[in-house]
Amino acid sequence: MQKVVLRISILVAAVALISVATAQALELRIGKIIVVTDGGFSPTALPKHENAPINLKGYAKFTTTDGSRPSPLRKLVLEFDKHGEVETRGLQKCTEAKLIATTTERARKQCPDAIVGTGFGTAVVELPEQRPIEASSALTLFNGPKMHGNPSVLGHAHLDYPAPTTYVVPIEIQRINNGRYGFKTVADFPKIANDYGSPIYGRLKIGRTWQYKGETLSFANAHCADGRLQARGEFAFKDGSFVSGTVFRPCQVRK
Repeated sequence: MQKVVLRISILVAAVALISVATAQALELRIGKIIVVTDGGFSPTALPKHENAPINLKGYAKFTTTDGSRPSPLRKLVLEFDKHGEVETRGLQKCTEAKLIATTTERARKQCPDAIVGTGFGTAVVELPEQRPIEASSALTLFNGPKMHGNPSVLGHAHLDYPAPTTYVVPIEIQRINNGRYGFKTVADFPKIANDYGSPIYGRLKIGRTWQYKGETLSFANAHCADGRLQARGEFAFKDGSFVSGTVFRPCQVRK
């Protein structure tokens, strides 16, 4: 299949998002694939110069114009605003070895103090000569070992259909210098049911605080330098197509 490329920059929509208090989801299309995604952070009142703790949240939904199963998601690239920071000093780390072949309950018991995010995901599995069936899993992000000197997280999910399978995805949190963006993550999605499965929904909430040497630390942190924070996402699919978009969210300087 010929590779189809679509890049979307929603500048007008971004201005609208900044001017209103309520969030609006971003809808992206490539061929027959429709991606609806949104994200945000709290609190929205932040210091102007120093970082303060925040919680991040986001979701993505994948459908098609004809109701068929979407092409399997291969890669998710996220770039985050440079007016932020990831902190891991004193935070317990989990390893892939502790998460292999574990259910969600078992994984969370293995590394409870390393959990930095939780959520939920759904895939549709369409085996040959069988009707499509949805399979869901809780999602967990664990603070992981350093990768190339950078922080990392381990994404964990467990599906029971068509056979009990655990998925562990290492994700490096890279420092970058790309204009507005200072951090980048690349998640390579594993094949679900030998590519007979496709993710159709996922949501995550990220945030954790802990005590270290008498100080309260937070995994995600940010400051409000110029009235907004933003993130960019790129979704790449098995059929060679990809789509990207930018989400802007307003912030206020904390008095």
